[in-house]
Amino acid sequence: MTNIVLLDNVDHADLRVAQGYGPAFGDAINQTRVFPTEFEALQREYPILFRRDATGVMQAVVLLGLDRDENLFLTDGGWSARYVPAIQRRGPFSIRVETASGSGVQDLKINVDLDDPRITAGGGEPVFRRHGGATPYLETVSLALQTLYEGVEASEPMFRALSDAGLIEPVAISITVGEALRYDLEDFHAVSRERLAALDGPALERLHRAGWLATAFHAASSLSNIDRLIEMKNRKEGWA
Repeated sequence: MTNIVLLDNVDHADLRVAQGYGPAFGDAINQTRVFPTEFEALQREYPILFRRDATGVMQAVVLLGLDRDENLFLTDGGWSARYVPAIQRRGPFSIRVETASGSGVQDLKINVDLDDPRITAGGGEPVFRRHGGATPYLETVSLALQTLYEGVEASEPMFRALSDAGLIEPVAISITVGEALRYDLEDFHAVSRERLAALDGPALERLHRAGWLATAFHAASSLSNIDRLIEMKNRKEGWA
């Protein structure tokens, strides 16, 4: 259940949000959605893959684990990585887009889910200062929400550009951990390192001018992080 309302510094003057990550907060997941605005930071930590949602729309995700509900980056209340995906960092907050009648100008505001366990757990960081201004925590959340909003806007143009350049290909990922435990990851796509390396000058220039060349390299280079996941899984199971 959710109880989503517009965040307000009067009605929610005393609102506090529990910090950290864990299963109770919905972080026990083996993949999470990510956006082009994060790729530079993500590629240092996670494999970036693509898959289609239930409607057939391509989305970017990062792998966090191999088994169902397994997040190998979770520690005791923390997240062991230099960068946490924005969709996990936003906590109980989301963006509300309000369009002014007549002018059509869009105004971005923040929603809060008052039934989120980070709030119902009690305690935590304050959202507003005594005088009503935003706390450093809310400013951090606002940056995560901005990353998500701009990332949603950028996703379709990015996939179109990468597809037009012939860089997206289906991938079948087979992973063996321990002595014989095998995982076959299906229905994923990725940026092909071979196709990216083979692009001619005009194709590279088009991607660069459109702003997606660096993004393509980030996605392609991130695939080496699959080896890191294997190492983390082996350590978790005591096989390292």
